[in-house]
Amino acid sequence: MAHSLSAKKRVRQNIKGRIRNRARKEAVKAQVKSFAGALASGDFAKAETELRQVARRLDKIAAKGTIHKNAASRRRSRLARRLNAARIASTQPAKAAPAKGKARSKSAAKA
Repeated sequence: MAHSLSAKKRVRQNIKGRIRNRARKEAVKAQVKSFAGALASGDFAKAETELRQVARRLDKIAAKGTIHKNAASRRRSRLARRLNAARIASTQPAKAAPAKGKARSKSAAKA
């Protein structure tokens, strides 16, 4: 337990900061979920606007020091890749399923 006044103040500040950081991270998680929902429904216009909002919020919390700026950049990049991959998958026809027979390995073919 803290004894000095400055140590007690530091404990109070840490609690406030922890609450603030947790709220910021939860807000990002909620926005990422709404982005994922828009992506799953196939609404690419809504997903793109959600991606912009998520990226903006990630940049803000990285600037405040809640998460590292490289972590924010990495998450933004991964979300953008998911959006682009979903767009490509929706425009291309579905691939044929692979054959159901068992494939023989090279070692099995030699024996």
